[in-house]
Amino acid sequence: MNRAITLRQFRYFIAVAESNSIAAASRMLNIAQSALTKSIQELEDSMGVALFVRSPKGMILTAEGHRFTVGARRVISAVADASRMGSESERTLSGKLIVGVSSLVAGYYLSELFARFSRNHPGVQVQVTEEAPPFLEHLLINGELDVAIMVANALSEPQALLVETLTRSPHRVWVASNHPLAEQPDVSLEECAAYGQIMLEADRIEVVMRAVWNRHQLRPRMVLTTSSLEAVRSLVGVGAGFALLPDFLYRPWTLDAEHVEAVKLRDAVPTVDVGLVRRRGSAANAAAQEFIELAREQSRGRRASSLRGI
Repeated sequence: MNRAITLRQFRYFIAVAESNSIAAASRMLNIAQSALTKSIQELEDSMGVALFVRSPKGMILTAEGHRFTVGARRVISAVADASRMGSESERTLSGKLIVGVSSLVAGYYLSELFARFSRNHPGVQVQVTEEAPPFLEHLLINGELDVAIMVANALSEPQALLVETLTRSPHRVWVASNHPLAEQPDVSLEECAAYGQIMLEADRIEVVMRAVWNRHQLRPRMVLTTSSLEAVRSLVGVGAGFALLPDFLYRPWTLDAEHVEAVKLRDAVPTVDVGLVRRRGSAANAAAQEFIELAREQSRGRRASSLRGI
């Protein structure tokens, strides 16, 4: 059945996807569970695919559901942008905005934010500079960047920089689907250390993890240290070793999920914090302030699913 999808259905879908529960979503939306269930069923009928798997653990997104989430968020964002323009008699911004970003974060946080800002403020010339974290700090301190989006919990010059965390991403243990650790609901660092490790050396993630291993006095055998996330995915997928990586890098709706499992870690490990970083004491210009506000809004929309775990 091909029916037009309503904005209400998009909102209902996102509420269920973020809460993993019809009951929790119905409380949040203040509607009856039966009405919400009917709306989701009609949406799935209209799409011709199952968006959720119903299980004792709740409403779990299917691969198609994950893909639909991306489009649904874009629709809601576009409506929010249109409402803002209509209700605020929006200022016409102009000038230049220089944004720094690290390579690992760029592919996961920048594209949607960049598109929304450019759509809202076509008069602003946006320049994106991709650099390694230490050089981004240098550019920020020198006043050559308005703001940077980067891993923010391992800064080398924290006293000179102001950080606003957008998301905190817990670590999971990446293993091949047929790996012994994949059969467990959660694993410890000690259990992981019995196998070879593939370490991603990017955005100071390796600095955080080396400190964790040292604190637990564990020395897993190092199979490979690489700056390529694709190399990590490939090697983990063929069973060459495990990797400890933040949730935001895992994409359960891609083909990777057929070969790689992300298992919950039992031990407490510091999160990887992605945030807005600015020079301390500097005043954000109008374009930078609007970019920051959009980043905060995007963060609020993602936070529930980002912290929920995989």
